[in-house]
Amino acid sequence: METAGPSHADATVPWTLGQARQNDRVIEYRTPAEIEQMRPAGRFVADVLSALVQRAAVGVNLLELDELAHRMIKDRGAESCYIDYHPSFGASPFGKVLCTSVNDAVLHGLPYDYLLADGDLVSLDFAASVDGWVADSATSLIVGTPRPTDQQLIATTEAALAAGILAAIPGNKIGDISFAIAQVAGHAGYKINTEFGGHGVGRTMHGDPHVPNNGRRGRGLPLRRGLVIAIEPWFLESTDKIYTDADGWTLRSRDGSRGAHAEHTVAITDDGPLVLTAR
Repeated sequence: METAGPSHADATVPWTLGQARQNDRVIEYRTPAEIEQMRPAGRFVADVLSALVQRAAVGVNLLELDELAHRMIKDRGAESCYIDYHPSFGASPFGKVLCTSVNDAVLHGLPYDYLLADGDLVSLDFAASVDGWVADSATSLIVGTPRPTDQQLIATTEAALAAGILAAIPGNKIGDISFAIAQVAGHAGYKINTEFGGHGVGRTMHGDPHVPNNGRRGRGLPLRRGLVIAIEPWFLESTDKIYTDADGWTLRSRDGSRGAHAEHTVAITDDGPLVLTAR
């Protein structure tokens, strides 16, 4: 799930071992042992999303998908990061364990009594805590007969995620990740909304730093080993404007065009980016 916040892509920061403080924000860095402890959470989140993708089909109810994720959380002894989540941009506690955003909905889709129809584009966003460590991931898919424009939108979102991950190396900066994502979107002709973006991940779902989907190369927080972040591009077909649905959570495109979302939890290491939620 995305976090809202101002873009910090132009900020700089000094650091001390384990933490860095910037503008009253604390950036946390994980030891190699802690990153190993995060692997089970990443594996679990990946497994849940894989199961949800397999279940999603024409005629399946969004509430069935949420129930599947809920059951897998219970069976694993994990904890939901969503069900009691109530940030300032949510009208109430989320109340479900999964985000299901369909067609013109792109983020924070609150599951409701809806049967997936032929050609629907659905984005699934899931985060959970295992043994006190959190992982967060998202994917988009089409049920039934695909539209070429939807296929292109999903492929571009996934390509932007891959580009952002490749930029997540020590010596780069947050702006390099943001710039890589924006370059992919721009080449495909998509506009970029920066109200919501990626974020730090660790003991909680949302931490610093904010990782916007558009930024300037070579600017922002220096990336160093031990930083764990969720990188999550999301694009709309023909706009960058969104509004909040009457449910108080679901974010939809202002012009009714469709959206897609992709996300992985990534640890920055000396050996390159480690995708903890790889499927």
